[in-house]
Amino acid sequence: MSTNDGGNGAGALRGSLGLRADCGSCFALCCVALAFERSSDFPTSKAVGEPCRNLQADFRCGAHATLRRDGWKGCTVYDCFGAGQKISQQSFGGTSWREAPEIQRDMFALLPVMRQLHELLWYLSDAIGRMSAPDAAGSATAELLGALRASSAETDAVTRLLPGPLLAVDVQAHRAGVNALLLAVSAAVRARHPGATTAEHRGADLIGAKLRGADLAGANLRGACLIAADLRGADLRDADLIGADLRDARLAGADLSTSLFLAQSQLNAARGDAATRIPAGFERPAHWLESG
Repeated sequence: MSTNDGGNGAGALRGSLGLRADCGSCFALCCVALAFERSSDFPTSKAVGEPCRNLQADFRCGAHATLRRDGWKGCTVYDCFGAGQKISQQSFGGTSWREAPEIQRDMFALLPVMRQLHELLWYLSDAIGRMSAPDAAGSATAELLGALRASSAETDAVTRLLPGPLLAVDVQAHRAGVNALLLAVSAAVRARHPGATTAEHRGADLIGAKLRGADLAGANLRGACLIAADLRGADLRDADLIGADLRDARLAGADLSTSLFLAQSQLNAARGDAATRIPAGFERPAHWLESG
């Protein structure tokens, strides 16, 4: 299979759909619209609608350069998949919540809705790229590819609704329809690996698991809890990682170059190094420069 991004067309599609966060075009929605509790990820608590204490008047973060050091690790992991700028510039036409307090309630409520839809578009882009690859030919593949493109177009159209209708969308029902297609793509991709049928770890509790050097190519790791798992040198090519919790997972030297349905936020939450293979188009987190 081709890589997640770049060569298979996923990167171009994600670019055209605006699925990468552009904080400069957003009114810092994640810094005000979301709540968090004091924990290992945040040094304090805040409620929905309450601006983060680091938020400045220009919608920039006053502690951006030292977030991890100062205990704001949760901020460095979060990814809106471009939902923030779409709400700011499209849904509300460039009017900020500071300029118009009357729009705050709907604007803040829209962030989790738009983020879920953009996340689905991210996964659909990966799926479309996989099924468009030269080595994915066949009538069944062509039919699935058509369904994926239709689903992507439909999802994108939903994100362009006015705030009122968009807030009324049944996102869970929409997600269920998309997920059926993603499962079909996952099965097709993973079937190319001989051991994939036995590598079934969907939703598995693998906290702290010792998987160093493990052959997990084509494995089903959907929703698996891999917190602090030792995956150093593991082969995760074409492994389905949708929803997998990789917080503090050790990925030094691991191969995620073609991992399926991988998100940048998962890499941000993990611990890798310069030898960790990641898909083209993904960023190597700055903290990976430390020991993996």
